[in-house]
Amino acid sequence: MSHSKAATIFNKDEKKVNWHDKALWFVRHKRDKSVHSVEGWENLRNLGQGIKAHMLSNLDNYLIQFEEKALKNGVQVHWAKDGDEHNKIVHSILKEHNAKKVVKSKSMLTEECHLNPFLEADGIEVIDTDLGERIVQLAKEPPSHIVLPAIHKTKEEVDELFQEHLGTKPCGGDPQYLTGEARKHLREKFVNADAAITGVNFAIADTGGFVVCTNEGNADMGAHLAPVHIACMGIEKIIPKQEHLGVFLRLLGRSATGQHITTYSSHFRKPREGAKMHIVIVDNGRTEQLSRPDFRASLQCIRCGACMNTCPIYRRSGGHSYDATIPGPIGSILSPGKDLKKHSSLPFASTLCGSCSDVCPVKIDIHAQLYKWRQIITKEMKQPFVKKVSMEMMGKMFAKPSQFEKVGMVARWSLRNLPKSVINSKPNVWGRERDLPKGPKESFDEWYKNRKKNE
Repeated sequence: MSHSKAATIFNKDEKKVNWHDKALWFVRHKRDKSVHSVEGWENLRNLGQGIKAHMLSNLDNYLIQFEEKALKNGVQVHWAKDGDEHNKIVHSILKEHNAKKVVKSKSMLTEECHLNPFLEADGIEVIDTDLGERIVQLAKEPPSHIVLPAIHKTKEEVDELFQEHLGTKPCGGDPQYLTGEARKHLREKFVNADAAITGVNFAIADTGGFVVCTNEGNADMGAHLAPVHIACMGIEKIIPKQEHLGVFLRLLGRSATGQHITTYSSHFRKPREGAKMHIVIVDNGRTEQLSRPDFRASLQCIRCGACMNTCPIYRRSGGHSYDATIPGPIGSILSPGKDLKKHSSLPFASTLCGSCSDVCPVKIDIHAQLYKWRQIITKEMKQPFVKKVSMEMMGKMFAKPSQFEKVGMVARWSLRNLPKSVINSKPNVWGRERDLPKGPKESFDEWYKNRKKNE
């Protein structure tokens, strides 16, 4: 299903769409207030971009350095070329330790590799311990946002979901009660877990350590209680030095939710006494993306979600309409690189306003990459007949000033004289939510020529 068709389904509930839009814009506004309080914010973005670009240009060396340091720290390092190999490695580790109960903190990589269903097929219980992730897991849905996975759910829907699966009492969507019940439910899972799986926000090449950022402390609860800790990371999570962490921790929290820093920035370097620690380093198409000059900068992403919070298309179409692990603008430049046919509609799910690039903490040129993907898709894939013909007609009109002038004259007259019922009829879907401005009596060209005559 194309993005536009999936978005049409989401937009059937207009009240929910408006709520979803406002909720994400509120987070964007928090981000703005937070970054404006930082002197030299743009310098910080430039520094983050520079570090990431340098890392990508020297990725092979930094990965080898990270592995050497991690091994010295007593951590077992595994390499996976794709999602299938990643899942098999994780499964083999769990099988080696006879682990049947797993707690997992938020990890978009494991979502990307579809780890949960792979393990569950072998009778292993996997519990997502991030509250938002647990909500969508109970609902049997994928996350709709990389930082706010259940942003598409209202508190009343969560109330009904908890009643069904956790046996809670009806509370009218009381957040305090629901959070308390989730805490009780998850605490039991933490205590009885045989293994913990976490993601990795940053892996430090010169120490072999890594950092996991959460706001709930669930990664710490899992990793510190379970006898086995498995950390799963994409190859692009490497940063060269420990000192660079200060740059990215300041960028991440503010860009994601407007916080000065995530509540928990947990550093892991070696396994505690009597425990085991494994790191699974995954490619899964990243090397191929790195080889594309126009799109390699997309691997600089630190998964803050700021581009989603600001995007007018994402806010009013929902994350599930993208049918991709990473939705929104950043997902729309990552996903076509993995499956161009399946995700061919995503680069067109954008106004190319550039707001995503403006808020990106590592200055990825997202809107420019979206445009480049459009060019590739238009050349390599057959386009819908109506779209192709309409674009050809517009191209011919724009190529002939006399035709453009006549069409403009008719359009201006129509906006001035036709009733709104005609202007905002079915073909003009924008007219459902907003009025078009009243048409001026003359075009800019006519105004300019008249002005020159009267000088």
